[in-house]
Amino acid sequence: MRRGRVLRTMRRSPRDDKRLPLVRLGQGGYVKDVYPEDLIHETQGEDRMAGLLKQVQRGVHPAPRRALLYGTHGIGKSTFGSMADKPVFIQTEDGLGGIDCERFPLAASYGDVINALAALYGEAHEYKTVVVDSLDWLERLIWSKVCQDRGVTSIEDIGYAKGYVFAVTHWREVLAGLDALRNERGMTIILIAHAQIEKFANPETDTYDRYSPRLHKQASALAQEWCDEVLFATYSVHTKATDEGFGRKRVQGIGTGERIIRTTERPAHVAKNRLGLPDQFPLDWRIYGAFAKGDEQAALTAIREYWPEYGKSEEQEQPAEQGA
Repeated sequence: MRRGRVLRTMRRSPRDDKRLPLVRLGQGGYVKDVYPEDLIHETQGEDRMAGLLKQVQRGVHPAPRRALLYGTHGIGKSTFGSMADKPVFIQTEDGLGGIDCERFPLAASYGDVINALAALYGEAHEYKTVVVDSLDWLERLIWSKVCQDRGVTSIEDIGYAKGYVFAVTHWREVLAGLDALRNERGMTIILIAHAQIEKFANPETDTYDRYSPRLHKQASALAQEWCDEVLFATYSVHTKATDEGFGRKRVQGIGTGERIIRTTERPAHVAKNRLGLPDQFPLDWRIYGAFAKGDEQAALTAIREYWPEYGKSEEQEQPAEQGA
């Protein structure tokens, strides 16, 4: 009871420089102080707090997945998306001509993408998956929007790299639209991106190269944090060392052409998953989709179409993981 009275008293008290805000938002000349009474209205108090405690949730609450699949060009990322449950593509690059899928017209502007999201949210349809193909071409549309709003020809013309900061606002708008489709329309989200090789300054080791989504670092970090899974599509590569004498060895990379997904971060690539997925499995939506639904037997059956002996012994041999 005392807490409620204190907050109401604070609300009626004039603010002065001696009071410390609960939190300070912004920086430079754009600062807003937030005080407790800004968050708890006079009409709330104990009843409001008791109501919140009654809303505490427990247990697992499954929701449609948010997956980011990135990899080298031509490996089958779009095909992966087309195999999902009733997918529709929001295409920002012209590369779906050879795939039998349903798609919006090629987006020529950031507004086209937002309009597509709005249509999926507000209109009646039977789609269960939305595929954004691709994020790195969407980023170009976002940069064009930033340049248009700021009256410049290149995002680099905005000083102190603030153009990329302004772009994050539009990225958040896109992700908010996708969240609405997921939470209110029950749609699975698949984001597709190409791969790049970046320098990673690991504070615990020397700097080294690794694969990551081909996005500006701020956009890439935001997208990876938002997604439930970040999956790296690549080819299975083995190495063979040959002794050439005089203490010298020659290492060859040998590829079988097998396409795989890597689900766990390694020095060679960025990845994550919240499903407890195997470290790697064949590039096939059926496998990921089965794991997402909790149907491990269906996933195992699909994996064994590629690797017949998979999971049959504790000493299971899988293709060696490059850069592990």
